[in-house]
Amino acid sequence: MKDMDIAIRAYEAADLEKLSAMWFEASLIAHAFIGETSLREQRVLIETVYLPRAETWVAVRGGEPAGFISLIEDFIGGLFVSPSRQGGGIGRRLVRHAAQLKGSLRLEVYTANAQALAFYRSLGFEELSRRPSDDQGLPFENAQMLLKA
Repeated sequence: MKDMDIAIRAYEAADLEKLSAMWFEASLIAHAFIGETSLREQRVLIETVYLPRAETWVAVRGGEPAGFISLIEDFIGGLFVSPSRQGGGIGRRLVRHAAQLKGSLRLEVYTANAQALAFYRSLGFEELSRRPSDDQGLPFENAQMLLKA
């Protein structure tokens, strides 16, 4: 399917369960190094803090949510695409939508997630710095990246 088959709309409270499940399924693959127990704990924060409070946009394909991007001003707090829908342009379309809204974009990505790191670089994000631990203080290196407007 082509990029044109993707519609992007604002997050609705009714999306919470589907997006949380999508986040968890994708995170088990992309962030396996964190461990399932920690991801289950983080899922509670996704449902109670991040999705309700962030500016979230949902990519819809075939009438169903296929991916989402959550923004805090110009910072991408999360970009997740359903594993069964990856590789079809959904992530690129969501980042393009966010860039049209915000101009420059910032993010952090786990450096152990080589696929995501390569994806962001392919979109033109530049690495600014790295830090040795994540927001929970766990020893998982993060790269700070910037996409200039």
